[in-house]
Amino acid sequence: MKKRSLGNTGIQVSEVGFGAWQLGNEKDWGKMTDDEAIHLVSTAMDAGSNFFDTAPNYGAGKSEELLGKAFKGKRDQVVISSKCGHASNGEQTFEPDKMISSVEDSLRRLQTDYLDSLLLHNPPFSAMNGDSPQFEVLEKLKQEGKIRAYGASVDTGKEMYELLNQTESQVIEVMFNIFHQEPAEAIQAAENQGVGVITKVPLDSGWLTGKYDAMSRFSGIRSRWSVDEIERRGKLVEQVRHIVGNDISMVQAALKFILSYPEVSTIIPGAKDIQQFNQNIAASEGSLSTNVIKELKDLWAEEIKGSELSW
Repeated sequence: MKKRSLGNTGIQVSEVGFGAWQLGNEKDWGKMTDDEAIHLVSTAMDAGSNFFDTAPNYGAGKSEELLGKAFKGKRDQVVISSKCGHASNGEQTFEPDKMISSVEDSLRRLQTDYLDSLLLHNPPFSAMNGDSPQFEVLEKLKQEGKIRAYGASVDTGKEMYELLNQTESQVIEVMFNIFHQEPAEAIQAAENQGVGVITKVPLDSGWLTGKYDAMSRFSGIRSRWSVDEIERRGKLVEQVRHIVGNDISMVQAALKFILSYPEVSTIIPGAKDIQQFNQNIAASEGSLSTNVIKELKDLWAEEIKGSELSW
């Protein structure tokens, strides 16, 4: 597995990381036993994937618990990034005292005494400045040795620029994929400042796997899309397939597209079984042609820019 620098933190991360939202999260991802989850994480580690992204509200804390069990005795082999702001009980708060207790709970569940990265989990825009109580807490936790680096998980380039201009963030996680290319310039700006970039939702919640089309209908968390949005996405998926051709899977193309940006530190696709995980890590082998990359950028510029797709 190829490694990249997480900005100027001194931390080396696998370019294909492991998004752990699915662990212990039967509601959104389907059933997975604890043993299956731990085996999946162990398989990822054996394959050289060392970056694990989690949060207290993933599986109501179960994601962190399962990672903690899988990492027992191997803490020095992994890079753990967690979040605060969305608690395991579903509460959303960025009050300083709640942030501190959230981190303590995360450390307990993960069976570790430090996090490599701690991110504010989609914080309000007003909190994205270095003088905010939230960033004061992050700096305090870093001084105490409970975290090595901090920043925020956000959705847009505008939020990234605010973090880059107003805070001392060392790491930023942002939504970025073929259908969400708006943050591209901000990602470049982050590299210029030595800030590590984690890209989330790399497969656009499953659309860029190619398994959905204009006729797909959803329940659960994916029921957020209207029929019009589904039909629009379905047409875009057809265009992506036409551009990348039939000699590569949609998953491979989607992940390789993001990895074509050298300023991206790591991507964090989820996987609910070994087969999906193997698809993800194979993106670290080879690359897309410059022509395909250009066509995918043009697709976004011509079909999506200015009328962004909802998450």
